Amino acid sequence: MITIRDEGSSGYTLMELLVVLGIVALLVALVAPQVIRYLGDARSGTARAQIKNIESALELYYLDTGSYPNSQVGLIALMRQPPDVLNWRGPYLKQESGLLDPWTKPYIYANPGKTAVFDVMSFGRDGQPGGTGEDADISSAAP
Repeated sequence: MITIRDEGSSGYTLMELLVVLGIVALLVALVAPQVIRYLGDARSGTARAQIKNIESALELYYLDTGSYPNSQVGLIALMRQPPDVLNWRGPYLKQESGLLDPWTKPYIYANPGKTAVFDVMSFGRDGQPGGTGEDADISSAAP
């Protein structure tokens, strides 16, 4: 049996396409802020984990050399031996990129620290002290 198809009935109408595009736009508008918030939370969590790794590397450095790097030498001492340090057995981190926070800014290191022997911190996305959300400071001194 042969059926004859009406040429005008194939495809979608402009109205159907507009409805589908409207639904997709609505979904994007509702979902995008949540995805962006989760991405910010993930970066903050990554910074906390990296700070813990740096703290562990600093402890290994201390065990080998008998002191923590001073603020002038900084965290690069975990990757390259400072000229006046004996018994250095590093590198203490696998990659130098571990010295950069998730926003690609170098971690801030202070010896002596405000609340401990040393402080390691990131100023967050904005790179400025203070802030909230993804711009908040993340520090080794923080819980």
